[in-house]
Amino acid sequence: EVVYTRKTDVFIDLVERANIANRADANIFVSIHCNANKNTAADGSETFVMGLTKNASNLEAAKKENSVITLEKDYKEKYEGYDPNSPETLIGMTLMQEEYLENSIALAGKVQDNFRNLLNQKDRGVKQAPFMVLHKAYMPRVLIEMGFISNPTEGERLDSELGQEEVALCIANAIINYKKEFFGEEPNEPVMETPN
Repeated sequence: EVVYTRKTDVFIDLVERANIANRADANIFVSIHCNANKNTAADGSETFVMGLTKNASNLEAAKKENSVITLEKDYKEKYEGYDPNSPETLIGMTLMQEEYLENSIALAGKVQDNFRNLLNQKDRGVKQAPFMVLHKAYMPRVLIEMGFISNPTEGERLDSELGQEEVALCIANAIINYKKEFFGEEPNEPVMETPN
């Protein structure tokens, strides 16, 4: 069963996205995004898990992603003591959430394998970063950057119905194989079926 945090183009508070998953007692939390870069040649997919990062670019990406909390009403009270630009804040929240790291990495690896093997997409890897949207979800969780909307080729695919279907199938196959590996049955080979 899939529980959506939203089905329309509305902003949902980052903490509320995790709360929706927690209230549903979800087995996994998947946050799906499109990447962008001033360099229009940047391409590929990457999947993040909650964790400490030693990579400065991952930390900067997390700061930018987390800064959307300032769009939320009463964000200073809701996230009291949280500063999206403070490394200390990011490290503190990461230390609290190491429990599901192994399973999160397993799921992230399956997502990246499918993007690479089924879509021939550049694999930017599985990375750890302290993204706020992952912080309060108490389950294995991943943040997927499906590709760069700023790249003409990837942007066109991500904007097309067929491209969205292919990306969705990659993610769904990864989740199904993760479920089979951790909860029974042998994993299947990923299947890419294009819609008629």
